Amino acid sequence: MIYGIGVDTTSVSRIEKSMKSDSFMRRVFGADELCMFEKKNYSAETVAANFAAKEALSKALGCGIMGFSLCEAQALRGENGVPYYKLSGKLEETIKEKKLRCLLSLTHEGGFATAFAVLEEEEN
Repeated sequence: MIYGIGVDTTSVSRIEKSMKSDSFMRRVFGADELCMFEKKNYSAETVAANFAAKEALSKALGCGIMGFSLCEAQALRGENGVPYYKLSGKLEETIKEKKLRCLLSLTHEGGFATAFAVLEEEEN
């Protein structure tokens, strides 16, 4: 059963400007994301998609962007390119307590990045 759905669209140019701030990058993104960004030559589209993924997850949870530390929700890519969330900290505890599974889809086109998050209740 669906627990929550969230979507967010972010301007790539806005994130590109924010990427110039080391404090922004460290505050918003986790270590694994930063490593992925480095491998992708800090593609602004990838960084924007990851930012949108955090916003979409907060909407799916119904807690807003202040409901967890942004770096606790890392948006990573599997070997086949499929995006997924790697959670940690308080957010990971909340997801486990609520027995939820997080699904993620990302895209970027025309100067915008969009993320779609679905939270499913795990079957007992």
